[in-house]
Amino acid sequence: MENWYVKNLGDAMLACDEQDRIEACFRSAREAEGCSDKVAAFARHESDGRLHCEVKLYFSPASVDIAKALGAMCCAQPSVHGLALLVGSEAAWGVLFAEDEQ
Repeated sequence: MENWYVKNLGDAMLACDEQDRIEACFRSAREAEGCSDKVAAFARHESDGRLHCEVKLYFSPASVDIAKALGAMCCAQPSVHGLALLVGSEAAWGVLFAEDEQ
């Protein structure tokens, strides 16, 4: 199993500027690497039982260099439920996630 990467942006009310900055950096890096369907980033709002949710960005295993440059940490593959494609090809869904999760 290949490692995914996660970056917690914190409180969703305050994360917009940081998410926009990371999205722009990721887009530039992705284009420089050839736009593979395996290079993608996803976002999800997670509350983990707390009152306020946090924004977490998940980077695919092929995004290792970009993820590490952005300070993301290794994690398990996220569940597809609640994820939104932040940067990457729509084909990334089929390439990165098993069909039975979609």
